[in-house]
Amino acid sequence: MRRSMYCFAPSEEQKMLQEAARRFAARELREAARPSDERGLLPEGLTQAAWELGLLPGSIPEQYGGFGERSCVAGALAAEELAWGDLSGALSATAPNLVALPVATSGTEEQKHRLLPRFCSDSFVPGSAALMEPRHDFDPRALRTSAARGNGGYVLAGRKCHVPYAAEAEQMIVYAALDGATEAFLVRRDSPGLTVLERERNMGMNAYPLYTVELRDCAVAGDDRLGGEAGCDFEALEAASRVALAAMAVGVARGAYEYALEYAKNRKAFGEAIAQRQSIAFMLAEMATDLEAARMMVWEAAWVLDQRRGGAREAYLAKNFADDMALMVADRAVQILGGHGYIRDYPVEMWLRNARGFAVMEGIAIV
Repeated sequence: MRRSMYCFAPSEEQKMLQEAARRFAARELREAARPSDERGLLPEGLTQAAWELGLLPGSIPEQYGGFGERSCVAGALAAEELAWGDLSGALSATAPNLVALPVATSGTEEQKHRLLPRFCSDSFVPGSAALMEPRHDFDPRALRTSAARGNGGYVLAGRKCHVPYAAEAEQMIVYAALDGATEAFLVRRDSPGLTVLERERNMGMNAYPLYTVELRDCAVAGDDRLGGEAGCDFEALEAASRVALAAMAVGVARGAYEYALEYAKNRKAFGEAIAQRQSIAFMLAEMATDLEAARMMVWEAAWVLDQRRGGAREAYLAKNFADDMALMVADRAVQILGGHGYIRDYPVEMWLRNARGFAVMEGIAIV
């Protein structure tokens, strides 16, 4: 089957969005990255400053309080730039998407009118999504968290991990198995039966608050099932999440590559820059090649999603490749810096720890 031709040249509007995200990442996120990682907390006001870029309201139609139309390509461009600045900051800045975008794309009209305006206000409002489960054989298409019909609604039971902003967000989306399919439910943090446990201590993404959440006979009203009785298109939501994380993996890798490249150009050994050594030059070339390949795969997956032509396969391949690429690039950046790469005075060890998380995280971002 022949594919139609496509063009990845960003529109003028997308270029403006990308440039705004790039400036913010360079000015705010990169500066705050190391202190945030050490403290496990973003600087006060940073998420509000990121919110003022208008990334999410620009993806929500006017009738629901926004001023734009969703574009996965635009979201991927912004996600890469923000993650280049700092992964925790990028994830935090886009946390409202976790509720707003699934509602905007799969929600009923009542759900859209009820929830979307609060994510288009002047103030940052965190969102949360509970997809992952603490088990080695986790499969988003075969969740152990269950949803059972009862009393005109649903009862949720199970345990979730890596749940962003669970202790701070008023509203979260909980993914659970219903009749053999993965469905989504709108759950308030204060719902009886929902308990937010301790904040997780992970290897990386230290300033992004992730929690374990327990659901014990948590009752959800019938009209809080995302999409109502028709349910949601989980495949599309999963693909949009994978594109977001793949784009962020490209951003982290780009930061590590650029830093290693400049270091190699300026670091002298035996009278010459180490970038002149064949072993270092070959490493940098492979890093650059895989980085560009991953970016193209992300853009293709985002474009297919925007064309409403599926996109699950492209998103899976993009994330799978970007996961490995980010880890390889960050690890080689550490190698290129030698002993300096292993100490905390240089950012590459932080980027390596952050890059390692992509292969084990699902559903913590969405475009």
